[in-house]
Amino acid sequence: MDVSSKTSNDISFEDFKEQIINDYEIAFLSRTCSLLGRKEVLTGKAKFGIFGDGKELPQLAMARSFKNGDFRSGYYRDQTFMMALGLLNPKEFFHALYATTDIEKEPMSAGRQMGGHFLTHSLNADGSWKDLTKQKNSSADISCTAGQMPRLLGLAQASKVYRNQKGLDSAKFSVNGNEIAWGTIGNASTSEGMFFETINAAGVLQVPMVISIWDDEYGISVPAKFHTTKEDISEILSGFQRSDNETGYEILKVNGWDYTALMHAYENAADIARQEHVPVLIHVKELTQPQGHSTSGSHERYKDNERLEWERDHDCNKRFKEWILESGIATTEELATIEKRIKRTVREAKKEAWEEYLKTLLTNKTVLVNLIEKVAATSPNKNFLNKLKNDLIATEEPVRKDLAITARKSLRYLLGENTQEKQDLINWTSNFLSEAQEKYSSHLYSENDSKASNITAILPAYKDDSELVDGRVILRDNFDKLFEKYPNTLIFGEDTGAIGDVNQGLEGMQEKYGKIRVADTGIRETTIIGQGIGMALRGLRPIAEIQYLDYIFYALATLTDDLASLLYRTAGKQKAPLIIRTRGHRLEGIWHSGSEMGGLIHLLRGMYILAPRNMTQAAGFYNTLLKSDEPALVIESLNGYRLKEKKPKNLGEFCTPIGKVEKLKEGKDITLVSYGSTLRIVEKAAKELIEVGIDAEVIDAQTLLPFDIEMEVLESVKKTNRLLVIDEDVPGGCSAYLLNEIIEKQGAFKYLDSAPQTLSAKAHRPAYGSDGDYFSKPNREDIFEKVYNIMHEVSPNDYPKLR
Repeated sequence: MDVSSKTSNDISFEDFKEQIINDYEIAFLSRTCSLLGRKEVLTGKAKFGIFGDGKELPQLAMARSFKNGDFRSGYYRDQTFMMALGLLNPKEFFHALYATTDIEKEPMSAGRQMGGHFLTHSLNADGSWKDLTKQKNSSADISCTAGQMPRLLGLAQASKVYRNQKGLDSAKFSVNGNEIAWGTIGNASTSEGMFFETINAAGVLQVPMVISIWDDEYGISVPAKFHTTKEDISEILSGFQRSDNETGYEILKVNGWDYTALMHAYENAADIARQEHVPVLIHVKELTQPQGHSTSGSHERYKDNERLEWERDHDCNKRFKEWILESGIATTEELATIEKRIKRTVREAKKEAWEEYLKTLLTNKTVLVNLIEKVAATSPNKNFLNKLKNDLIATEEPVRKDLAITARKSLRYLLGENTQEKQDLINWTSNFLSEAQEKYSSHLYSENDSKASNITAILPAYKDDSELVDGRVILRDNFDKLFEKYPNTLIFGEDTGAIGDVNQGLEGMQEKYGKIRVADTGIRETTIIGQGIGMALRGLRPIAEIQYLDYIFYALATLTDDLASLLYRTAGKQKAPLIIRTRGHRLEGIWHSGSEMGGLIHLLRGMYILAPRNMTQAAGFYNTLLKSDEPALVIESLNGYRLKEKKPKNLGEFCTPIGKVEKLKEGKDITLVSYGSTLRIVEKAAKELIEVGIDAEVIDAQTLLPFDIEMEVLESVKKTNRLLVIDEDVPGGCSAYLLNEIIEKQGAFKYLDSAPQTLSAKAHRPAYGSDGDYFSKPNREDIFEKVYNIMHEVSPNDYPKLR
């Protein structure tokens, strides 16, 4: 079905009639999938279901105005829209419910997300971009309510950048910025801060965005009066309405059961957004949710009979059918024939999907039963093994978990035996587990040759008379080279543009490269990250600034739920190579000296986390990242901008390696591992330790995710036999993570003669002032005494007790 060119204004009656019948077929198909999908959950074949029933008509209207190159950023009710565009068929719908791990059969996430989460493939097999201008695009959904909103802003802003910035390579990403970013959200989720922050930012930026609010007057069991002032989101947003003299939004309101009104509303919204680059809000009212919120419960529990009767009467599919019959477009018999055919199609799709899901599992079950039968024949534990075998045989529709449990338990009954049959079972089990794990754990990071940890290190080069400059000058001049080298790179954040960031690392860059590429934003961290994600999804190379590391908490949900998980939850089919630039660590004051690394390294798996000790290292990280295509967080040392560093002559070229540590001082008595600002204090303490005969080896972790992929710290511990990890995070934070990496993952425990230890900050936030810093975070004396006490335990005579 063609949904991209003809509208109700320029087609013949016969074409219009065909369009109506096609739309009815899709609406009925989607509803049938929803109804049968719920049954599959209730029978236990699927774990959970959340469906788009009741939202069919407005999604058909949205699909009608959605063109190639456009992007959707929606939520888990949009199945009709995806079906209308030909991006989801019934078999794929059921494969998603069953969590099929084959990306060809379940193209939305290869079973990694529950049904109702939609995406299109932006990448080729080698990780390169497809031509996004020649396909209809959907960014990968997340369940978190309103979580799709920040990204929506960036998707829309990309069109504005492509339309207004000269010299960009837009061949695969935009046609003169004509693309619209389409967002969808439930009325209750508009209560979230992410929604309001995005609405405000889009109004300021004036970007081509159309946001649809599906309003069924409930948020799960909670009615609108508990969610929204005046129970009307478009009413309370009316102040955003544009006028002849002021920019803002075009705000439209339409009933979700009125087919013709919906078509006109979406045609109008698309024209305004696409041509004028004005954001549009469509409040779609009087929608219903025939099956309730999800398969977790029944809406009969919280809706009274009057409301339920109203919903049955205002069901958009029912109203659509009545309108078709009243208009003489089709007869009752014609529609009944269509409905019967579609029901048969959906049943067949469900059956085929389940059979395809089971096929490989049943084959594996047969092989495993035979292996257990053979090994049991000669085992003293034959009876126990046969019980496991028979229990598996009785499991008619096994999942991988059933096979794994049976195989692994079988091996327990074979302890001490040494037969070929046992080895065959071991081999099968190991291969099965390895292959299964890959299906659920691949693509946390890039698996392509261009991944950031593969970028070859290039050392900074210096002239004989290289000048000593403030560290911020190295950053500034390096960014200058990068903006010149990579036209698709742009940077934005609070105080980033006009004043060149709070530490002058971008001094003069806006004047040189313009307000689009070096831009100021409002104070709104969540949507700063959202701008970056959306623009990165559309081929730009954004650098999003969070002014201080402490403020990253405002954006943490978007970072962990969306950016860090994107490659993983799309099984490698979408990427957003966003670089986040921030500054943190030692400064004097609770809100400007944070080092919450322990939280970040655990919440942001899927991103690189880089903690350079100086600005040369930081510049090298930016150079490395722009040669690759992965997201990363770079934390510059707050107190390093005015410290003197030699200025390299190969700015924009040298590359700090990702995943490698750097040895700053050789030593033989103990290995000291640290990173960032604390490292300078560690180096000073190491010099003082020499005075009492302790020769410490000092290692800069540099990158926390990933950490030391070549296991160089292990080699150091083999030599020194002692280990101390120092950082300014809270106890049990990043230092505990590093200790785990070194002791458990690298296996350094085998080479230790003393207990490995950590030295961290206090458990509270750092207090204000020089004294607050001294008594809150590790200081030079703390490090000296900690190392000295370790050596005292080794040799009390050589190192008498200090105090």
